[in-house]
Amino acid sequence: MQLPKFLTNDEGSASLEFITAGMLLLIPLVYLVVAVGAVQGATLATEGAARQAARVYVESPDQDTAIKRAQQAIDFALADYGLDSKQADVTITCTSSCLEPESLVSIGVGVKVVMPLVPAVLNLDQAAVVPVSSQASQVVSRFHRVR
Repeated sequence: MQLPKFLTNDEGSASLEFITAGMLLLIPLVYLVVAVGAVQGATLATEGAARQAARVYVESPDQDTAIKRAQQAIDFALADYGLDSKQADVTITCTSSCLEPESLVSIGVGVKVVMPLVPAVLNLDQAAVVPVSSQASQVVSRFHRVR
C-alpha cells in the first residue's frame, strides 16, 4: 500500500517546523531566565542591604544615628538593584540594649518580587509575588563607648 503523495512530501516544511518548535520552547525558557534573574537580584539586594545595615548600625555613636545610617545603607543597596526601599520590610532586633558593648544586633530586610509580564487583570500581579528576605547580625565592639 502506498501513502498519498501529500503525506510523504516534506519539501519546505523543515523551516516552518523549526520556527514553530523553537518558539514554543524558547519563549518559556526566556521567561524562566528573566524570572529567576529578578528573584536572584532581589536576593543579592536584600543580603547586601542587611549586611551593610548591620555593619553601620554597630559602628554608630548613638541610637538615632544608627537607625538613620542603617536605613540609608538599605536604601542604597536596594536602589542598586532597582528595588524600592519603601516597599521593604525592615526589622532590627538586639540581644540587650542595642548599642551596649558586646550586644548582638540583627537586621532583617524583606522585599516582595513581582514576577515580570504578569498582567494586573483579576489581581494576578498580586498573586505572582515571591517574598525574599535576608538577615545579618553584627556584634557591637566591646570598646564601643571608649572612643
